[in-house]
Amino acid sequence: MQVVQAGIEQLIVLELDLEFLENVARQAGFTCILHDEARFVTMDLTATDRSSPLLLFDASSPSNTGWFSRCQFYIDGSNGRVMQTPLLVANRRERTGKVNPLAMRLQICKELPVRYKLPGHAHVTEQSMYALVFNFLLSVSNNGVGVCGGPVVKPLTD
Repeated sequence: MQVVQAGIEQLIVLELDLEFLENVARQAGFTCILHDEARFVTMDLTATDRSSPLLLFDASSPSNTGWFSRCQFYIDGSNGRVMQTPLLVANRRERTGKVNPLAMRLQICKELPVRYKLPGHAHVTEQSMYALVFNFLLSVSNNGVGVCGGPVVKPLTD
């Protein structure tokens, strides 16, 4: 982790270990293709050994009221941001153009303001990011993640 000056703003620049991220995804039950870019790490994730869709559900649906209150993570469906985190989510599509219910794209922002805090007022470090990614992937697999409105991210379950 480094702190850099960008004009008047100071930024934390995370130095994420791609092998470690791939291992985190594998432990959560996903295969992963990583793309390291200057400001982001993009993870193309596919659930392995799973027959039901990933648990991205429509938070506005009355049938999901019980799920919504138990969620640890929520996605802003209009832009793909996982609320209160430096993560972005996108659906992945099959060759036919249909949304793949067993896959998603996760993007991790590597440049954050120095004052940025994770939920619970935790400071941002590489280790906290690995834990955040692992917890998010477990939530998508086991507990459910609510998609709140918007046309960008489509829910995968009814």
